[in-house]
Amino acid sequence: MSQHRVHRVKSIAEFHKMKGLPSPQHPLISLFDYGTFECSREINHKNFVFDFYHISIKRSIGAKFKYGQSHYDFDDGVMFFIAPNQVFGIEKIEEIATAKSGWVLMIHPDFLWNKPLAATIRQYDFFDYAVNEALFLSEKEEAKLNAIVQNIEQEYNANMDKFSQGIIISQLETLLNYSDRFYQRQFLTRKAANHQILANVEQVIDAYFDNGNTTGLPTVQYVAQSLNISPMYLSSMLKSLTGLTTQQHIHEKLIEKAKEKLSTTELTVSQIAFDLGFEHSQSFSKLFKSKTSVSPLAFRSSFN
Repeated sequence: MSQHRVHRVKSIAEFHKMKGLPSPQHPLISLFDYGTFECSREINHKNFVFDFYHISIKRSIGAKFKYGQSHYDFDDGVMFFIAPNQVFGIEKIEEIATAKSGWVLMIHPDFLWNKPLAATIRQYDFFDYAVNEALFLSEKEEAKLNAIVQNIEQEYNANMDKFSQGIIISQLETLLNYSDRFYQRQFLTRKAANHQILANVEQVIDAYFDNGNTTGLPTVQYVAQSLNISPMYLSSMLKSLTGLTTQQHIHEKLIEKAKEKLSTTELTVSQIAFDLGFEHSQSFSKLFKSKTSVSPLAFRSSFN
């Protein structure tokens, strides 16, 4: 994914235009059948960042979806939760004849303004890379979520009145709560212990960068000691589970944080390098380019 430029989509209307869809009925929310737009518009070997929440179930697009550290296909009911400023990508793998299906729900943060969900939505772990996994649904689970989405669709397609926003947000919160339940089921059936360690690794690295450490980059030894695990065991477990060593996880998270700062702040490259623990900005720029094939300044300019 890192060799492709990241395309920021700033509004739901821009997303509709990009995908050849009619203009959304409301500027801050959209819900549509995934089978209604051309596959060629969807699979274009790009990485994306949205300024809004994107929740979807998709099937059969002949593509791999890069989310967090993992790739997924769409043969079965796979659900994704993408928050603003998360980088993800789509890579075409083959042409297939199977009809696409599913739905896409997009909510701009402004739609939630002054509502309790505005403050709590990011507390759902599946909006964070710590979860690092899409939600694989059973038929019964998918039917439950589809019924909730149908309620949202009825409100979305009706003439919106003073009650519509509250009803939609209530249904959205119900959708998120059921999704949280289904994720917990998935963790119990998909290597639960290892997934907890993986989530803890992400939390340790996140906390290190978020605290603005300027004592250097986090080391494998630091992460392992924080989790009371030997460095060799931790790297072996992560390699088996994700294909990446602890050092690679640190670098992936570092690049994720760097991309967010480059695309959402006006900090200089030197300031970003210092905030992320680099003594010299040249070392940061070298690592960034080795991981993304572009310099930090070139990455930033791609958003202008």
